[in-house]
This record gives sequence, structure tokens and C-alpha cells, in this order.
Amino acid sequence: MLVKIFIKRRFKKGKVKEINALLRDFRSGAMTQPGYISGETLVSHDDPQDVLVIGTWQDMESWLAWRGNQRRIDFETMLTMYQEGPTHYEAYVLGVPPQP
Repeated sequence: MLVKIFIKRRFKKGKVKEINALLRDFRSGAMTQPGYISGETLVSHDDPQDVLVIGTWQDMESWLAWRGNQRRIDFETMLTMYQEGPTHYEAYVLGVPPQP
């Protein structure tokens, strides 16, 4: 079942070039992973330090495999240098899940 992963970050001011380069590298890494469908990066209109990345994956297992991938962990470590707080994750299943 398709899943959407919402990744919210708040970045420090003044490092836009570095942050954008890392986010592009991050996306390039995800694009090579099994189950990856698409991704987009949104910047808050009201506060450009707030960034939301939305990833679409074929299933939760594919996302979890990428989330635990050492390459991704290394990207995440580099990004945290530019963040003001922790990264927040939310996962949503596309459609209405079956009832038990």
C-alpha cells in the first residue's frame, strides 16, 4: 500500500546553498532505492527556515529500509549541523486502511 512520508525540519539562517545541496544529494540517494516513487521539497511561505519533504513510497517496508540505510543516516547527520531542532517524521497510508 502506498505511503507518504512527511519529514519536517527547521534550518538555521544563512546556509541555503549548503542545505539545498545536501537535500539534492539526499533525494538522489532515495531515487536509487527500491520502492521509491517520488519526492518533493516545500519551503514555508511564512517562514523559509521551515522545510517539509514529502516522499512517496510503494510500501512502508521500502521506506523503513531507506530510513535505516547507512547512506541516509550519513546524510541525516550532515543535515543536523544546519538544523535548529530535531527532524520530525509522519507516515500516512494512501487511502482508507481496511477495518479489522
